[in-house]
Amino acid sequence: MIPTEHYDFDAIVVGSGITGGWAAKELTEKGLKVLLLERGNDVRAGVDYLGEHAPNWKLPYQGKRPRDLYEEEYAVQKNCYALSEANRHFFNNDKDNPYDYNPLKPFEWFRADVVGGRSLLWGRQTYRWSEQDFRANADDGHGIPWPIGYQDLAPWYSHVEKFIGVSGEALGLPQLPDSEFLPPMGMHALEETIKGRLAKHAPDVHMTMGRAAILTRDHNGRSACHYCGPCERGCSTGSYFSSQSSTLPAARATGNLTLKANAVVERLVHDPATGRVREVQVIDSKTRERSQYRARVYFLCASTVGSTQILMNSRSDAFPHGLANRSGALGHYLMDHLYGLGAVGIFLDDMDRYWHGNRPNGTYIPRFRNVGGQDNDANFIRGYGYQAHAMRLDWKNAFNKKGFGGELKESLRKPGPWGWAVVGFGEVLPQHSNRMSLHARKVDRFGIPQVSFDCAWGDNEAKMATDLLDQAQRLQRAAGAVFTLPMSDVGAPGKGIHEMGTARMGADPTQAVLNGYNQAHDIANLFVTDGACMTSSSCVNPSLTYMALTARACDYAVRQMAEGQL
Repeated sequence: MIPTEHYDFDAIVVGSGITGGWAAKELTEKGLKVLLLERGNDVRAGVDYLGEHAPNWKLPYQGKRPRDLYEEEYAVQKNCYALSEANRHFFNNDKDNPYDYNPLKPFEWFRADVVGGRSLLWGRQTYRWSEQDFRANADDGHGIPWPIGYQDLAPWYSHVEKFIGVSGEALGLPQLPDSEFLPPMGMHALEETIKGRLAKHAPDVHMTMGRAAILTRDHNGRSACHYCGPCERGCSTGSYFSSQSSTLPAARATGNLTLKANAVVERLVHDPATGRVREVQVIDSKTRERSQYRARVYFLCASTVGSTQILMNSRSDAFPHGLANRSGALGHYLMDHLYGLGAVGIFLDDMDRYWHGNRPNGTYIPRFRNVGGQDNDANFIRGYGYQAHAMRLDWKNAFNKKGFGGELKESLRKPGPWGWAVVGFGEVLPQHSNRMSLHARKVDRFGIPQVSFDCAWGDNEAKMATDLLDQAQRLQRAAGAVFTLPMSDVGAPGKGIHEMGTARMGADPTQAVLNGYNQAHDIANLFVTDGACMTSSSCVNPSLTYMALTARACDYAVRQMAEGQL
């Protein structure tokens, strides 16, 4: 056991979402006494909410959004697909906790305000990065090279996957490395048909079930998914991975975890005598009482924007432009994924065939452009993948169909057309001009400067968007759609909910905030393991990579502590 004299805890973790939960689990299981600070409320998904099985007519206003309330208090969050009256209390209240929103150049910052963070609300798509993803910056010169490669992270991907449970199938594709898989979910009838047609008419693409952190069989004390549907309300059976269902219970089981909710981290205090973080200053969001806590090591896991906001607000004489910011990179190279583009097709195949219930997962078409080099007909660099889903169009509003009992069931057995939507997620290049900062005058209710954003898609993203739309139409034709409609409304930055960068990793301390172990170059006892650490964005959902990086950083930090380096 590492001694705690002169310190309140061995480690302090800020944020209880996907990375904070993993940091708490890994550090407590290695014997450290850990304080976990969460600015949100301490509600329990699956218990302290209206219930994932409650029909809309049992909710206020029959589940419909109160228009004035959403406009006044959830002006940004209302644009998130997952927000509803059943889980509104999971989300940030924009009126109470604003940021400097510029409608002429918007950045959509979707935030949770609850223990577990956005791990209660995420789409659960779970993919490894490839070696090409980690090499991309070095290969084409956009951004600085990653200080690590796929082989450095591969064992940590496995470590995480074995714990959380990832359903999917192995493909053996270099651009999408296989994971430690539970059995994949089944495809709907039309999806099987489309997969066969794509293999024949578009052999350059692969179609597979989405790789999802949703259990298809009982795993680590959690039950297999029972396809009830509204995952974003929280899962009472813990069938999908979240901090609440998985990592926090594991951390609590050690007896080494102290969790403080409603704890807003204002700043970290730098000690010039030691060159390290001395304490964290916290405001109770309910009482406004201020407190300080000391530890040997600090992990920022408050989200890409949240962690960087804390670093920027932790200015000192030694770091006048933000803590650990000798490089000047802090706040810059903000990324998201290009999102909102694709195509919808209408199909008259398999109209009398059934599907795999209310499946909380779709299909996936991995990157097929610029794989292993530049395509001759591509005028952009990097790539994109498609997330897709098929459903019977006449079943979409089954709860509103007329009939009851046998009459309703019989109406659902009648033949009907299918729809197939493919939505692209494209890699965004790291650009110095895309950044977040602290507003010079606007503060929140705690006196903390509000975040401002200056972020826009560039020329490469525009060219990629055109190709993404063209290829989506090609895939619909190859799949046999009788009618297609393009989805051409590209989302603003942030809309993909995959914000990354702003405290990037890199080998050169003059160009990066963090080293190859997520440790601040300038401050040895400070680690940042959420999306802020990312040096490029790939085109796959990043959460699995965040988790693997966190587990790896925790292992390194504990070894450094054992060796007397921390």
